[in-house]
Amino acid sequence: MSNLLTIKNLNAWYDQAQILHQVNMHVKEGEIVSIIGPNGAGKSTCLKAIANLVPRKEGNIFLQGKEISTIASHHLVKEGISFVPQGRSVFPSLRVEENLELLGFILKKDLDKRIKEVYSQFPVLADKKKQKAGLLSGGEQQMLALGRALLIKPKLLLMDEPTLGLSPKMKKLIFEKVKEINKETRLAILMVEQNARMALKLSDRAYVLELGRNRLEGTGEELLHDKEVEHLYLGGH
Repeated sequence: MSNLLTIKNLNAWYDQAQILHQVNMHVKEGEIVSIIGPNGAGKSTCLKAIANLVPRKEGNIFLQGKEISTIASHHLVKEGISFVPQGRSVFPSLRVEENLELLGFILKKDLDKRIKEVYSQFPVLADKKKQKAGLLSGGEQQMLALGRALLIKPKLLLMDEPTLGLSPKMKKLIFEKVKEINKETRLAILMVEQNARMALKLSDRAYVLELGRNRLEGTGEELLHDKEVEHLYLGGH
C-alpha cells in the first residue's frame, strides 16, 4: 500500500530555536499512527508543521505524492487534511449546530447531509445541538471538535492530544470513537498523545520522538512491549 502522507527531513524552528531535526515519517491509507515521546520532544510541532502552522520549516511533506509544504493552512482543508488542535477548539458562545455550520463556506449544498452524519456518529451532539458549546463537558467539546473536523470527509486527520484534561471514562470513549471512525471509514489518522500506553494500543504504528529527532519506530504492539519504551515512556521499571 502506498503512503498517503510522507515526511522527509523535516526541520522546524520557533524564532531561533530549532525544534525538529531531520524528522522522517509516513502514514499509509487507513492507518492510525501515533507520535509519542517526552514533553518538549517536538510532537505537536510536527503536526503543526504538516498543517503549515509553524513560522519556519524546511524539508518535504507529500500528500498522495503531492508536495504540500508550501500550501497555506486554510487551503490544506481542500487538499483533504483536517486538524484537531490541542485544547478542544470550539467556539463556546456559539451553539453546537452553529459550530458545525461554520464549514458551510466549504461544503455548501452538502452541509446538512454531513452534519446529520456527524450527529449519527456522535448522538450526544444531536441531543445538545441547540446548546452553547461552552456549556458542554470537556469530552463533549472534544467530540464537537472531532465532528467538525470530520465534516469535510478528510483523507488525513491530525489530532493533537485528543484526551488532554479528560476523565479516564471520557478518554476511553474518545479513543473508542477514533477507532470506530477509522474502522468504518478507513480514515488515516496521525495523532499526538501524552498517554502513550493508550495510544500504542490503538495504533497500527507509532513513532517515538526525542529532542526533536526520530528515536524509535514500529508497530503499536512492538513499541508497547519494547523494554526501552516501557521504561522511558510507559512508567515501567
